[in-house]
Order: sequence, then C-alpha cells, then structure tokens
Amino acid sequence: MQPLLTSPQIKAADAYTIEHEPTSSVDLMERAAKAFVTCIVKHYPDKEKNIAVYCGTGNNGGDGLAIARLLHQARYKNVKVKIARFSDKSTGDFYTNLKRLRSIEVTEIHPGDKLPEEDAGILIDGLLGTGLNKPLTGAYKKLVDHLNSLDKEVIAIDIPTGFMGDGEVPADAAVLKANLVITFQQPKINFLLPESAKYMDDFVVADIGIKPEYIRQQNTPYQLLEQADITSKLKLRRKFTHKGTYGHALIIAGQPETMGAALLCSSACAHTGAGLTTACIPESGLIALNTAHPEVMAIVRKDHHPPKTEWNKFSAIAIGPGLGKHADALNLLQAAFAEFNKPMVIDADALNLVAENHLLEKVPANSILTPHMKEFDRLFGEHRNWWGRIEKLIEKAKEFKIYIVLKNQYTIIGTPQGMVYFNPTGNPAMASGGMGDVLTGVIASLLAQGYLPEDACLMGVYLHGMAGDDLALPAKLTTVVAGEVAKHMPVVMAKLKA
Repeated sequence: MQPLLTSPQIKAADAYTIEHEPTSSVDLMERAAKAFVTCIVKHYPDKEKNIAVYCGTGNNGGDGLAIARLLHQARYKNVKVKIARFSDKSTGDFYTNLKRLRSIEVTEIHPGDKLPEEDAGILIDGLLGTGLNKPLTGAYKKLVDHLNSLDKEVIAIDIPTGFMGDGEVPADAAVLKANLVITFQQPKINFLLPESAKYMDDFVVADIGIKPEYIRQQNTPYQLLEQADITSKLKLRRKFTHKGTYGHALIIAGQPETMGAALLCSSACAHTGAGLTTACIPESGLIALNTAHPEVMAIVRKDHHPPKTEWNKFSAIAIGPGLGKHADALNLLQAAFAEFNKPMVIDADALNLVAENHLLEKVPANSILTPHMKEFDRLFGEHRNWWGRIEKLIEKAKEFKIYIVLKNQYTIIGTPQGMVYFNPTGNPAMASGGMGDVLTGVIASLLAQGYLPEDACLMGVYLHGMAGDDLALPAKLTTVVAGEVAKHMPVVMAKLKA
C-alpha cells in the first residue's frame, strides 16, 4: 500500500527528509525541479516552443524559477519567467533561485497591473502550491481567470493554483486549469476524486526522494493500492483440490426484463474461480442462463416467493443486480438477511431496497456494499461533494461494521476499521452497462473462495479494473463491454501469478 498524506503531512515529510537525509531545503527544491523537467522532456520534447513560467513568491514559485533555469539549460530556446508579486512575503529558497537565473527574461506582475498578453504556447503554473486552504480572491483570482481565458497548454507544478490537495473544494473555486500536473512524490488525495476532472486532464508523479519509511509511518487512513498488495493475497490453486475447495456462491439477481444483469454477475463469479455458482433467477430466465452459462446452476423463483433452500450451504451470496424493487425482491432480501449468517455482497436494486426500507441495521456484519454515487446518497443522504462522501463512508463503515465499495474512476473502499483505499486500475472505456454487475460477481466469487471480506474488496476492484485496462489500453478502444471483462478475469489472475 502507498499511504496518501494530507497537505500538512506532506510538508512534514519534506521537513523530515531535509533534517534526516540530511539535505538543504533549496537542494530538495533543486531535486524536485530536476524530476519535473525530466517529465517535461518526456511529454513535451519540442524545444522550439515558447514557454512562460508563472511564479508566486513562495516555495512553489521557487520550484518554478529552478524549473525555468533547468529548461533553459536543457536547450529549450524560449523560456520566460513571470513573477506575481502580490504580497510582501517571500521565501529564502525563492530568492536563492531568483539569483541563480541567467539569460532568462523576467517580468513582474503587481496588483492593479494590466494583465499580461501571452505569446507562449505552454504555461507552467508555479503560482501557489499545496499550502492553500481557502478559495482564491483578489489579484490571484483575477490572474487565474485571465490565464484560463487564454486557452493555453498549462502544466502545473505539484498542484494547480487554486486547487486543494485534500478537503472540500468549493464548486465555484477559481483554479488555473491544467492539461497536465506533474506532482511530487505521490498524488494528492483530491486528484483521485471526480471534482479534479474539472481542473486537470491528467497527472503524473515525479519521485523526489522523500524518505519512504517516514511516509509509511504516518497516521493516515488513506491508502493507494499497488499491484504487489494484490499479488501477495492471490492464492494459487493446489494439486488435488476440487470444486468443493473453492466455495459455492449464490447470485440472487434478475427479473424477466433484466436477466442480463444476472447473467453478467454469474459469469464473472464463475470466471473469477468460484468452485460452484448458482443463480437464483425467475423461471423465464432459465433458458437464457442454460444457453449462455451452462456451468452455472439455477434456483428458480416462482410466484414471487423466495425459494426454499438451505441458505447456509452457500459460502457467499451476492444480491441485487437487476433484481427490481417489487415485493418479491424485498421478500428475497429480507429472507437472505434472516437466514444467511455470513457476509454477503449487496448491490444495485438491493441497495435501493435497503435505503427505502431502512434495513441497514439488518445487513450482516462484514458484508460488502457496492454503491455508485447515487446509490450511496440514497443510503446515507445527499452530499455536496466527494470529500463529504469520503467522510460519510468512513463514518458509516465503522458504524455498521460493513465494507463500502464506492464505485468511481478511482474506486474507494471504506472498512469497519476506518481505512480508506483507492484503487488505481480501470479506465473510462469501462463506462458501459453491466460493469457493476461484473464487479459484484468478482467480489462474490472471491468471498466464496474463502478470502476475507476486506481482501475480496481490494482484490475484486483491482482485478476488475486490471481486466478492463488489459482490454482497453493496448488496442486503444473507446469502449469495453462488461461481458468481456468477466471472461478476461482468469487471464489477469494468471498474469499476477506468472
């Protein structure tokens, strides 16, 4: 896991590195500038373009001055510096780097000045860094609005000016919009939330050598999943094992008009490795199930009543995809809560039934809820922003002793222990119908195979996203369909253990 630090913790990590490496703050700034320029050379190799570096007078501005000098040394031919002197305050490292500038044109902008015309094709944003904790006003807001109006290619140093690394970002915040953010050491937490899409197209991480052992020791609930975490959890199949070794999953899903959800969920469960998969479906869906997935068994629901079954013969249950919200669906859900004494996966219509009928207290401990944003808000109340959802996710996961998988570009997993994990796999090509049904089947399969609920969550979202990446990225497809992700699960699992 990679711990994700808040802005104050990042500042403390810099200070720790300076003291214990030891190094000076200006030398650490030089290291950051070199890492930044290495990324620039990779992403923007044309050295003939005009570049304007906009600097504040703090340490982010100091980074900008060092970057301008290093770009000039790297033979970028047209580099200019523009310093926003909107305050009497400045840092020593800013002045050190200002003195080091040679052969670079420097212009100062003061409050009340006419805002500059700009002939550079690329703007580097070094105005303000991660220390910002309130929206921009005054001269900074005026400058940021002006630069946004120019429609230039913008590269931000560490964080876009006006954006906040963590905490609530106001909906009307003035932010210098970046095409690319080159951020230092690790992504800021807010980069992983949907609000960031309004202010940046992409980010890359530049390693500047902050002490990793210090970062690992920090008290933070926020963690970014890494492939090694998943590889270490994935179990190899052993000789002489059999279908009974790998559990029996029950998928309660589908109505006559929504059998696709049941088929996708069941397929994902079987392909992820459950020893046995049984689908509890309406009678009208039996031909479709037998035709599409003959390896999946069936329990037929008749006359809108729950089936008579031995609930505890199943290792895991997933309920909800395409289930509908009619009385028979509610009866099934309530029967499952009453009869099944193990963690289950609750998705889609089952989540809406829980919300509408106030059944959260009936959810078995350590169960896994997999809502998208709207389902999350139905369960836990409306939220103005994603930071509010994270705070509520932590609160409710602890209160009800459940795991919450909040689906997103970077899916967020909350645990009963108050931890928050972000998943880095997956891509926009997966934004298509049925993808959530597949994820539910994947997690249910892992739960049936005996993985702990937390591991089933973390592995499920990572492997599901990895399958989508495998299918989308090499061929640069615009869309990946859910059924193909389900079928690709054995491939990505084999890759991790190759």
